[in-house]
Amino acid sequence: MNIKPKVSVVTTTYNDIENLRRILTQVSAQSYPDMEHIVVDGGSTDGTVELLREVSSEKGEKLRWISEPDHGIYDAINKGIRMATGDIIGYCCDRYAHEQVVEHMVRAITEEGTDGVHGDLCYVDGERIVRTWKQGQGHIRSGWMPGHPTLYLRREVYERYGLYKTDYRISGDYEFMVRILYKNQVRLSYLPETLIYMSYGGTSNKSLAAYLESLKEGHRALKENGVPFACVTDALRTLRVLAQFVKV
Repeated sequence: MNIKPKVSVVTTTYNDIENLRRILTQVSAQSYPDMEHIVVDGGSTDGTVELLREVSSEKGEKLRWISEPDHGIYDAINKGIRMATGDIIGYCCDRYAHEQVVEHMVRAITEEGTDGVHGDLCYVDGERIVRTWKQGQGHIRSGWMPGHPTLYLRREVYERYGLYKTDYRISGDYEFMVRILYKNQVRLSYLPETLIYMSYGGTSNKSLAAYLESLKEGHRALKENGVPFACVTDALRTLRVLAQFVKV
């Protein structure tokens, strides 16, 4: 008998009740049967706590949450990962493309025997697609990286390589992906379909200053993980981002 792995979906939030309400609904709508939703709130004062109490009374163990101050988004994500009881752990603060996204991801991991999965995503402004990110497979040194909102990993990856570094403000997700992927130590399945619609204007792309800080932290991530010719990788990564606009 095939036992399906349990999936933990982590969401971080702070004073963003309407977006959280939407995320709670769409995670619940996923077709995959064995899922838990972990919500890490940074101590909101906009009714978020009351909403979580209400929904958790209906969902039981399907929804677990905490509300307390944190030291930034990566600290909050780490809290969620530590709370998770699933075999596969992912992150959701955006919108799934359809109700079978998690089911497709789990199938890819289990059928291909990989450590995780990633796929395509679209950056959106409302309903308008701003950028399309079709990454395929590649190598960190060539400027390639998975779209972090589409990256779901087996628990063992975090146990082996650690969690997100909290001294990064914007690019802690990139550093984590460099750490686990640069030497091909973690094998990922690739789903050639749009999995996530991500709101344009997030932490790393909401302004030129934020984007430049993201590049600076990304360069640091490459250096800290021993990637040679980091400046070349920086340039190739930027070219890949620019190419996404051309493909829209």
